Amino acid sequence: MAEKNINMDSTEQLRAVFGNFDCNVNLIQRAFGVTIFSRGSDVKITGDEKDVQKAEKAMNTLAGMHSRGEAIVEQSVRYAIAMVEDGSEVDIAQMSSDCVCVSYAGKPIKPKTLGQKKYCDMIRNNTITFGVGPAGTGKTYLAVALAVTAFKAHQVQRIILTRPAVEAGEKLGFLPGDLQNKVDPYLRPLYDALFEMFGQESFAKLQERGTIEVAPLAYMRGRTLDDSFIILDEAQNTTREQMKMFLTRLGFNSKMVITGDITQIDLPETKKSGLIEALKVLKNVEDIAQNRFSEKDVVRHRLVQDIVKAYDEYQGSSRRDKGTWKS
Repeated sequence: MAEKNINMDSTEQLRAVFGNFDCNVNLIQRAFGVTIFSRGSDVKITGDEKDVQKAEKAMNTLAGMHSRGEAIVEQSVRYAIAMVEDGSEVDIAQMSSDCVCVSYAGKPIKPKTLGQKKYCDMIRNNTITFGVGPAGTGKTYLAVALAVTAFKAHQVQRIILTRPAVEAGEKLGFLPGDLQNKVDPYLRPLYDALFEMFGQESFAKLQERGTIEVAPLAYMRGRTLDDSFIILDEAQNTTREQMKMFLTRLGFNSKMVITGDITQIDLPETKKSGLIEALKVLKNVEDIAQNRFSEKDVVRHRLVQDIVKAYDEYQGSSRRDKGTWKS
């Protein structure tokens, strides 16, 4: 039985690290099989030596987050635990110094995982970046934040956001209104992100001037997009022809970000996803980067992470079972 003492900077830090009703410390206790209790600002951890060391690293990681002014929520506790298991907890501090953008409400937008930090760096350092991974990993949100930053810094003159108008397994029928009204439901997630960055009134003015454009992918054909930050969302639903068409719209002094989740393809079975093909075709092309997110990068409700992991495991076992039958 090993024992380790940690001294927190203050009782305020202790409360933040432990969480309401000790919810944070309970997650750490269950994860590593240790016992953690406090007296004043002192914390004592007991258990097997290796488990105590891991719990100490997790507690120190959370204390460091508090010292940097970051909120400690359930997702950050679970991520700290996962990083300790991987031996990567020292890298978490890198994320706090990277403020991607400040929202209209004054909220700093920062990467919350190392995968998100890597993704942001790729976008900054490459002309074309692919962000591929499950729902809730911030692929589109961070891309929009970086686009807004580039626009406000006068690095680009326009922000163009697009996605294919493909129904997610259901028929929506004939929608009322003009063409823009009909495609707006497909583009709603992009509008939501822009509203948060600019505010609804500023966004409306920029859109009216044509400085910000949110349009279905079909609108991109025949254009050359110079001085623009262009984001293609839900790219797994592009056909091979659409993806090639989009990539060849790239003009001078522009950036492209292509996001998608190859496990959620809504194309007919006879159509091959343009995203899957592009990832293979362009993997060795200079100035084109590819970032693969995992379930650890999910920053929505913890059940989203568990759902993604469960589906990955199920699909993996299904593939193995098929292989067994074939042999």
